[in-house]
Amino acid sequence: MLPIRPTNQSSLTPLISDFHFAGTQLKRDFFIIGGGVAGLGAAYELLKRGHEVTVADYGHSGQSSWAGAGIVSTLQPWNFGEDVTSLALAGMKVWPAWADEISCISNTDPEFWECGMEYRDVPAPDAALEWCRKHDLPASSKSDGDLWLPTIAQVRNPRLLASLQAAVTTLGGRIMTACEITGIRNDGRKAVAVLSGETEYRAEAFIWARGAWSGLALGQAAPVPNIRPIRGQILLFAPGSHTLDHIVYRNGLYLVPRRDGHLLVGSTKENAGFNPVTTTEALKSLNDAACDLVPELSKHKPVKTWAGLRPGSPDNIPVIDRHPHYDNVWLHTGHYRYGVTMAPSSCRLLIEQIFEDTPHLDPSPYTWELVSKRSWGI
Repeated sequence: MLPIRPTNQSSLTPLISDFHFAGTQLKRDFFIIGGGVAGLGAAYELLKRGHEVTVADYGHSGQSSWAGAGIVSTLQPWNFGEDVTSLALAGMKVWPAWADEISCISNTDPEFWECGMEYRDVPAPDAALEWCRKHDLPASSKSDGDLWLPTIAQVRNPRLLASLQAAVTTLGGRIMTACEITGIRNDGRKAVAVLSGETEYRAEAFIWARGAWSGLALGQAAPVPNIRPIRGQILLFAPGSHTLDHIVYRNGLYLVPRRDGHLLVGSTKENAGFNPVTTTEALKSLNDAACDLVPELSKHKPVKTWAGLRPGSPDNIPVIDRHPHYDNVWLHTGHYRYGVTMAPSSCRLLIEQIFEDTPHLDPSPYTWELVSKRSWGI
């Protein structure tokens, strides 16, 4: 295992003080449905505030939280609306301190690495540079049509999940693996328990963070609208196959070098249902595009391939809101491609709503009502 990044106490201090709410809160008992970044991140923040938390992680094949590339940025940040940008940039701002804090508490390394990102063949590069300037995102022109963003970072998804799991259990949380929640038992507008087969798990409040499966009903509970699984396929090359030391992006393709020398190549966007399998055609297309971008890869073959299912949502806008049919069931899902990027800010916004604290961002774009009105357009 790689050495843990040294904790920067000066960066942790403002993060911790900023993320703790003023006043005294009574301890509450939360049950979180979903063991991905959205669920574990929420559990982690609740535990830091002294609440009791149980996480049910069914471990669906193809869960995007472990399958993704872990780029801590939107892929082309200048191409998104403010609803995505505000959550993403707020998350990116605190990610370095969040990673240090998780590493310190869990004694594991999520491999956060501010490696920078090179954008090739950017349409309208001057407009992209102006957008970066207005949003305080460092950027410069490398050559005609190519941009360099030095502060873009990455994490290694499986290691991030392991770090969050360890942090949750270290802080006293409970994680139940292979636990599929199949329904909710309620008393009027109050949910009193969730069901796993014949077993009931009671709590005071519940968080629905089921990722790509959020668009399915939970027993009699209405599904989150407009959430669908979007498949992404990925290749992995072995150390020694390349010399990249930063992320490279061109025309939808990204190459992400890991600290141990592996190189991840992704990814597709496929409306293929709950089918996390790779296809020969897609893998060949990714391989050909990667070799065109980095010719030295043509001398090597991928050592591993996989597919993941993202919690797709129209316009990449998540749902961070109360379920309309329950007073104590909260939704934290639909982050599509940017659940990792948004995680620190999204988890904070969720908890601010649960405890009716003044939100650090406008929560209105992330309501059930608005997501119901959005359209996929296909």
